Amino acid sequence: MNTSTNQPLRIVIVGGVAGGATAAARARRANAKAEIILLEKGPVVSFANCGLPYHIGGDIAQRESLLVTTPELFHKRFRIEVRTQTEALHIDRDKQAVEVIHHPTGEKSSLHYDRLILATGSEPLRPPFYPQQSTNVFQLWTLADMDRILAYLRNNPVQNVAVIGAGFVGLETVEQFHRLGLKVTLLERAPQVLSPLDSEMAALIHNELVHHNVDVIVNADVRELRMNQQQATAIVLADGSEISTDLVLVGAGVRPRVELAKDAGLQLGATGGVTVNQFMQTNDPLIYAVGDMAEYHHGVTDKPSRVPLAGPANRSGRVAGAHAASGKSTEMGSVLGTSVVRVFQLTAACTGLSQRVCGLNKIPHRTVIIQAAHHASYFPGAKNLTLKLIYSPTDGQILGASCVGAEGADKRIDVIATAMHFGGTVDDLAQVDLAYAPPYGSAKDPVHMAAFAASNDLQQWPSLNEPNSDLSGFQVVDVRTAKEQQTLPLPGAIAISVDELSTRWTELDPTRPTICVCHSGKRAHVAACLLKGQGFTDVRNLSGGMSIRRLMVNDK
Repeated sequence: MNTSTNQPLRIVIVGGVAGGATAAARARRANAKAEIILLEKGPVVSFANCGLPYHIGGDIAQRESLLVTTPELFHKRFRIEVRTQTEALHIDRDKQAVEVIHHPTGEKSSLHYDRLILATGSEPLRPPFYPQQSTNVFQLWTLADMDRILAYLRNNPVQNVAVIGAGFVGLETVEQFHRLGLKVTLLERAPQVLSPLDSEMAALIHNELVHHNVDVIVNADVRELRMNQQQATAIVLADGSEISTDLVLVGAGVRPRVELAKDAGLQLGATGGVTVNQFMQTNDPLIYAVGDMAEYHHGVTDKPSRVPLAGPANRSGRVAGAHAASGKSTEMGSVLGTSVVRVFQLTAACTGLSQRVCGLNKIPHRTVIIQAAHHASYFPGAKNLTLKLIYSPTDGQILGASCVGAEGADKRIDVIATAMHFGGTVDDLAQVDLAYAPPYGSAKDPVHMAAFAASNDLQQWPSLNEPNSDLSGFQVVDVRTAKEQQTLPLPGAIAISVDELSTRWTELDPTRPTICVCHSGKRAHVAACLLKGQGFTDVRNLSGGMSIRRLMVNDK
């Protein structure tokens, strides 16, 4: 209760969608008497923005399916007042008031709050080449954005589409445009698609795109859009080349919407997000910040981080809603950036840090890459998974993981993310008790196999070398079959199949540093253990084998 006036506690929430709508509903469950007012700048209080690409392509047939809730339902079920098309203009912290404008009428008013929850989210970046006005250049962030794209597709003869940005939204829209029978070109400024993944894992997704006739251009420095009146007709790159197009979708990343918070004197962190405590309170304890605009504690780096994903937005809204309404709540906890995306017949998922990010932050790390079937290989329909595990070289703590495959990638990353949440090591992961039946998994799950390999690496039985290692100076033993060696040669290697090695190992020099190589690393591990047991002083296994090395190194 507001004891100064004996009036119900008034909670004002700025912004809906994930964080704000969740905060409103949680606040009501925590306080049946509070007055809760939710302000939403747009016409819809809560929609499934992650589903927008899938309605464009028809995976989600009905537009109404994207509407998570309505103002009417909020009022009927929760007695929450929702004011759509109402924007917060200014926060007066001394008066505990928000100046708002109702856009349809232009009417301004001041709204008192006892607790204020900011959920202003993020917005897509507009690169310098983005035109001031255009009929066929789009971003995809809101229902209105989606509606404009669909209207243009219906009313214009579109055949060629260019998507700029190979992140999650970019890849999802590429798939959906392809589903509509359009010719798609994907341009990415970085050297690879899907930057949260390391290059060799991203290469699997790159190849899947090419397999579906998507023109993929990496290192694409877009300088301008060639315009004919208000219509983009081509994309001009820094090298002077041009890509003709009938429609352009720009997905160049997002930035937090923090102007309202900044103007109110709320503290921003190094990432550009609003600084909050474990209950999502800002430096003003009466004001909370949730969702994409807020910083979270990263579970691996132990530093503030911005993670613009729906999962953390919902969780932070739940924490802030309960604490604002009752003064108590569970803590927000850390985030890992766990993500997943479907790209045609493959799924890519990741959690924690990539190897590249570990290197940039000078975090000591080791890695292993394994390949295995997503369920028992003898059961019909088994499909291959590639799983990369990143861990500390000193104590085996898991730092991150990524997985790409046709089935089961999401399950494996969720298991690893759970282990990471509880501070798990690779030895802990090796002991996780997972369900097994042939249609679902294997007795030794890919998660276990990666953990086993990492544990072997830490115990140097044997050590692992990176897939792109410089092999000069090593005695390289290729234990694949003759047919495999012919299909994908490894020049300079000594060819002895794993099944012959027990009788031919004497042909090798046990005093030389030795690396065993096979297709995926499994047979090479057997070979390395045999050689180590025979007294070889320095013997290693090439992680991921030739199947991964070929994505990173040209050995010709």
